[in-house]
Amino acid sequence: MRLSTVILPIHRWSEGQRVWQRAEELGFHAAYTYDHLSWRSFRDEPWFGAVPTLTAAATATQSIRLGTLVTSPNFRHPVTLAKELLTVDDISGGRLSVGIGVGGTGFDATALGQEEWTARQRADRFDEFLPLLDKLLTQDSTTEKGTYYSAVEARNIPGCVQQPRVPFYVAATGPRGLKLAAEYGQGWVSYGDPRGPADVAVEQAPAVIEAQLGKLRTACEAQGRDYTALRKVLLQGSTAEQPLQSLDAFVDYAGTYQALGIDEIVIHWPVPDSIFANDLTVFEQIATEGLAQLG
Repeated sequence: MRLSTVILPIHRWSEGQRVWQRAEELGFHAAYTYDHLSWRSFRDEPWFGAVPTLTAAATATQSIRLGTLVTSPNFRHPVTLAKELLTVDDISGGRLSVGIGVGGTGFDATALGQEEWTARQRADRFDEFLPLLDKLLTQDSTTEKGTYYSAVEARNIPGCVQQPRVPFYVAATGPRGLKLAAEYGQGWVSYGDPRGPADVAVEQAPAVIEAQLGKLRTACEAQGRDYTALRKVLLQGSTAEQPLQSLDAFVDYAGTYQALGIDEIVIHWPVPDSIFANDLTVFEQIATEGLAQLG
């Protein structure tokens, strides 16, 4: 089991760099950030770009892994995204992981002036987006004509530090997304029931993840992929569960999901006066002592 954190891109860097450095000091496996243009209750609050934030974090840290959780096609194109990811991977010395998914509704979905895509339209685009991004990050030059995304002699030299490319952690729960996770992912990500994780009763939440893991296993078998080779990542913070209330609560939570097959839990760095307003002292205790108590 690994423990990681999400640091929202809400801090001016004079403050933000201390948060990312503290995450490394606390021993987190990875520190991720959300790749949105704005997000929910933070809509009218400070919110910075994910890729520049990760670039700055790469220069301010030494060993902690860094990543998006998650990037989507909502306002990204594979050609430009590949160049940015290759660059951050280089600056970080090969410490980048890319959480990636279909995207959702909300501010990002219409910020470029487009109509909000349906679930099917998002899935159609992701079917092209992810394979093209894979090619761009593993080839010196890529030319491909798609319905939604194309590349014409797009160069990515010298390639990623991590070979054959940076790892993809694919956020998926439906059959099309799980197929892509099995084919292209080095990891898989879930935050609970996508239809409304906070509406699921606490005692039923693990069963949701267990069912998703079963579908992931089936998808891997269909693709001839070793299910055990994919890292299974659970992003905490969307369900009604409250594992950050105390060290004991976290240990119970982590133990439950470890038993189901989750091998990386991601917890949100506390943000006062928000849905992530957890006690920083308890949070740091969880970071330093939580995994050791799992046995």
